[in-house]
Amino acid sequence: MQKTSLLAIGLIAGLGAAAQARPLTINDVVSLSRIGGADVSPDGRWLVWDQRETDMAANKGRTDLWRLDLSRKGAVPEKLAADPAKSESGPAFSPDGQWVFFTADNGGKSAVWRVAIAGGAPELVADQDVSGFRIAPTGDKLLVWADRPVGAKSLADKAASKDGGSARTYDHYFVRHWDTWSDGQRSQLFVLPLAGGKATGDGVAIGGALVGDTPSKPFGDGSEIAWSKDGRTVYFTLREAGTTEPLSTNLDIFAAPADGSAAPVNLTEANQATDTLPTVSPDGKWLAYVAMKRPTYEADRQVIQLRNLATGEVRALTEGWDRSVGSLAWSRDGKTLYATAQDTGDDAVFAVDLATGKPARLTGEGTAAGVLATPRGYVYTLNSLTAPSDFYAGTGVKAGGKPTRLTWVNKDKLAGIDMPGVEHVGFKGANGDTVWAYVMKPAGLAEGAKAPMAFLVHGGPQSSFGNGWSYRWNPALFAGAGYGAVMVDFHGSTGYGQAFTDAINKDWGGKPLEDLKLGFAAVTAKYGWLDGSRACAAGGSYGGYMMNWIAGNWPDGFKCLVTHAGVFDARAMAYETEELWFDEWEHGGPYFEVPANYEKWNPVNHVAAWKTPMLVIHGEKDFRIPYTQGIAAFTAAQRRGIESRLVVYPDENHWILKPKNSIQWYTEVLGWMDEHTKGK
Repeated sequence: MQKTSLLAIGLIAGLGAAAQARPLTINDVVSLSRIGGADVSPDGRWLVWDQRETDMAANKGRTDLWRLDLSRKGAVPEKLAADPAKSESGPAFSPDGQWVFFTADNGGKSAVWRVAIAGGAPELVADQDVSGFRIAPTGDKLLVWADRPVGAKSLADKAASKDGGSARTYDHYFVRHWDTWSDGQRSQLFVLPLAGGKATGDGVAIGGALVGDTPSKPFGDGSEIAWSKDGRTVYFTLREAGTTEPLSTNLDIFAAPADGSAAPVNLTEANQATDTLPTVSPDGKWLAYVAMKRPTYEADRQVIQLRNLATGEVRALTEGWDRSVGSLAWSRDGKTLYATAQDTGDDAVFAVDLATGKPARLTGEGTAAGVLATPRGYVYTLNSLTAPSDFYAGTGVKAGGKPTRLTWVNKDKLAGIDMPGVEHVGFKGANGDTVWAYVMKPAGLAEGAKAPMAFLVHGGPQSSFGNGWSYRWNPALFAGAGYGAVMVDFHGSTGYGQAFTDAINKDWGGKPLEDLKLGFAAVTAKYGWLDGSRACAAGGSYGGYMMNWIAGNWPDGFKCLVTHAGVFDARAMAYETEELWFDEWEHGGPYFEVPANYEKWNPVNHVAAWKTPMLVIHGEKDFRIPYTQGIAAFTAAQRRGIESRLVVYPDENHWILKPKNSIQWYTEVLGWMDEHTKGK
């Protein structure tokens, strides 16, 4: 089984003549413009978005607002707000479509601003240091979320200054999360009156006595919050903290009066698993959201639910569809739900019929996201393994329509770059199941020549190395360095049905390793240009775990290994990580109850078999897989006398995010691989 990825190969075609084609490098990638949050005007004429540019001198990105006139054929994007001293982000139209609201700095605080869609100087709307906002459909209220002390009554309530010593003190666990220590504050919702483009007062808290973060942390956003059509009610997602927060995936959807006159009501109390993405229909009669079934399992299938807001009746809309919904948007006429879901390597847009729940796939290859309804259809972003995101427009609710490309923000920056070829190939994996892999061939590889292999293993583990662009682990960069990049979606990967995703549970080193071995054999047999005798394997997070597992259980497979933020000792991980629900679900319970489940797949138990040169990378601010795991793996390799190198980033978390660090990361990784596969 095989399919050639036309999108991955073809999106770069037509960039224009260049003096000489050259391969993609990390310097190219960090310099690319990145489109972010977007909105479409109520009349469908304007598309606005924030776009990130890299400031190498400051070692960070900054964003500006852009606009595109969708009513004019051939219109080109133009800047709407671009103060070089600020980062403007998160644009949203006012209900009348005349103004674009956004967040930007104001004297060290993140404030809410607005700018006329026709252009002009931005105006300050609210200056209370907030993280995000939503405008009421009635235009008379502004909902904001901001970190404030637990129980804050308004935005004016700030954390008290500390006197005395520097110690942090805690009485319950979950003392740190992702890359941040708990400081007694929570992301909370406040509503401010809005008149004439100005918000007044310090707002009223609408969360009542609830303790938790809304949006959720660390990755929650405005998709977890919605207004009612009449502007009287706010729907929001929150996981109540209590003493079980690190054990719970029980996010619920609450309804609260916008004036704070009553306590929030839990609309999904009966479900002890995740409920999220509240989305109100255009007529205000329905609340769509997604729900999981199994408590503590963060990768369970997300099924669309429809709630009649008048009667409270709830119907599971997509129970019969074996895909997990990642985002929701109502069509403008309220007759269709646009949903995104991973589907055999791609992330596609689907139109879900409200009567039957039947999905129709609307987009082709690649990763689609950020769906926005328009009067004529929808706008979305699309990227692939060899193309960063741009905006596209689609019409209708039936499959087969041809999308219209709206932007090409990196056309000039990518001109002259020769992207690799991509194929999607299936093979028989563990249990005889079909497993899929992407294979990238370096551009310009001479006839009869062989390329060393970069065998890349994704994290998650419930994730996918699918047909999408990445600014962290980017397979095209490995191909640009002369490697044939191979990415296997082993058992546990997403987008192939829930049973395939579930198959990794309590089997971390079993079927996934078998899939990787069978995939390695399948692609080297199929592609004569792939040199399996000169292969290095690399992975991050679960992929980093797999490197440590491979070191002891496939020690003759590779010339070198690269383990980034990988689990080395499952026992220590069980007590050091923050989101305990994940580790305990994956291994069937806490370590003290089922130690054998952890030890069965524990890399530390196989160090005596290690012999492959290993590069170990970790961020000191990584609280998901603490950096001590990386130090331990490096120590094990050193103690065994194995060639090894440790790279530690004091200013990074589980991911490498800063531009200069990203360049250094690829220099270290590709340098290590070159040394062991090319003799450099």
